[in-house]
Amino acid sequence: MTSPPDIVLLGAEWPSRALLRAQLIEEGFDVLATDSWASMRRALRPGLKPKLAIVDLKGLADPETILQELRVLMKPARVLVLTALGAVPHERIESVGFRVLRRPVVIEDVVAAAAQAMM
Repeated sequence: MTSPPDIVLLGAEWPSRALLRAQLIEEGFDVLATDSWASMRRALRPGLKPKLAIVDLKGLADPETILQELRVLMKPARVLVLTALGAVPHERIESVGFRVLRRPVVIEDVVAAAAQAMM
């Protein structure tokens, strides 16, 4: 049986997703990055769940539904959400217990928040 990655990362925009994934790997994390909710959901199966899910709302289609479904699949404290203008308001995201990083944000801040969330 294969072990789950440390982090599953969902981001619609490949440049930012690739940069964040590269930095997380550089910091020693095993990261699965995807641009689709369907792929991320498959990685969140019982028994194979990662330690952390990161969702970048920028450019995501239907972020509201994704966050609702994610709330059922992962413990909210194990989810880090990067906000985006015009997506779900950060107050609503925080109210369900997800960890939130508000834009503007730099990759180092995301990596530090991910490391803290996995402690």
